[in-house]
Amino acid sequence: MGGGNGDGTTPLGEPLLAKKGRAYRPRCPGCRVDRLNAEREGVFPLKDLFLIWLVTITCTLPIQSLFPFLYFMIRDLHIAKQTQDIGFYAGFVGASYMFGRALSSTIWGIVADKYGRKPVIVLTLVAIVIFNTLFGLSLNYWMALITRCLLGVMCGYLGPIKAYATEVVRKEYNHLALAVVSSSRGIGLIIGPAIGGYLAQPADKYPSIFSQTSIFGRFPYFLPCLCISILAVIALIACIWFPETLHKHNEDTVDNSVETVEESLAGTDTEENGGGGCLTLFKNWPLMSSITLYCIFSLQDVAYAETFSLWAVSDRSYGGLSFTTTDVGNVLAMSGLFLFLYQMLIYPLLAKAVDHITLVRAVAILTLPLLASYPFFPSLKGFVLMLVVNCASFLKNTFSVTTITVFNILMNEAVTQDVRAAANGIAVTLMSISKAVAPAVAGIIFSWAQRRQTASFLPGDHLVFFILNIFTLTGLIFTFRPFFVRGSAKH
Repeated sequence: MGGGNGDGTTPLGEPLLAKKGRAYRPRCPGCRVDRLNAEREGVFPLKDLFLIWLVTITCTLPIQSLFPFLYFMIRDLHIAKQTQDIGFYAGFVGASYMFGRALSSTIWGIVADKYGRKPVIVLTLVAIVIFNTLFGLSLNYWMALITRCLLGVMCGYLGPIKAYATEVVRKEYNHLALAVVSSSRGIGLIIGPAIGGYLAQPADKYPSIFSQTSIFGRFPYFLPCLCISILAVIALIACIWFPETLHKHNEDTVDNSVETVEESLAGTDTEENGGGGCLTLFKNWPLMSSITLYCIFSLQDVAYAETFSLWAVSDRSYGGLSFTTTDVGNVLAMSGLFLFLYQMLIYPLLAKAVDHITLVRAVAILTLPLLASYPFFPSLKGFVLMLVVNCASFLKNTFSVTTITVFNILMNEAVTQDVRAAANGIAVTLMSISKAVAPAVAGIIFSWAQRRQTASFLPGDHLVFFILNIFTLTGLIFTFRPFFVRGSAKH
């Protein structure tokens, strides 16, 4: 394996894969991507970043797109006997997606490490086309619950797309590629509910375009699901230009299995990852401490997303804002627009000026008074109310995207590239468990809060936002030692 230049490349500019026990194989897709990256020094990977952005935002849209209309959907499915029970049933539908994803995320990560990133991403997009469309056509509560759960089971893109993002571009663009994944997810989690808010119940909102006797009149929540499924078809077509990045050396004894990689990464890499397969990732404390924080803030974020939509559309007599789905869509669309500008113009400057974990601590501290102010919004009216709600929503979602981006970077810094999909699969599984718990618990607490409007301690929605702040405070505490340890694997 001689002939290297001492800088990690061959005389032809190819990555010296032999450094990790590998030689360049012309028939290996991972080697071809490595060689292409070696030849495009100084070339900005615009096409790769756009494809990552398109796939990630498409796969993210269905996650929270139902929240603005979920209250009305549960009402129309006639499963709740009383108005106060709607939040209870809505919570389980919101949780079913994450419950399904928790069952399969680690498996999808292992599959992606063995068979490739691209097949898993393609299967996710196919699942969105099928199950997201069926959810919009739900005839009863159980159909809605099952289709959302199946969509979650088949949604295996998140771990593989993070691994793919760091492999398809040169090393100097790794953090940018991960930022694209995080920011597109953050924007998707805002734009998805905006789509749901604008396009739900189209026959009532746009009677000149959609008839009450049409499919959109008979299934008032089908249109937002259909639009997202159409975008998934476009993303599927775009996958034609997705190169596979997994190293596949099947023609000789050198392969890309996790075990072989771990054995070949002697020294510092073995020290980071443990040297014994995927299970040793659980002994990687920098990784696990980052995942723990990721789960805590993800739980709070999803609980907030469901609570905000249920609270905003509920009647003022129950402490809500009496918003329509269009009003919620307007708020979230404005948040999404300013969030995009924040990600493009402000966050890169913050990331350079402030240490990652310090940024998370600052965000958590600012979140506490912000959430505490929400129960007082119903006392406002008109323009002032919309202005305050829009500003609060933008700030909260900005804080959420910031933490998501930071934790994605910290998790990927804690492991080597060869086990990154498996590590992200573990992260997605644990995060999905927390996100599955969040909507169900949030729905139950919201339903309980609506029944205690006259309580002497934390009446009504004061209780809901107080509990959200408990999780925020817990996350803040866990950013300090001994709970959090930062690591940086050598790639």
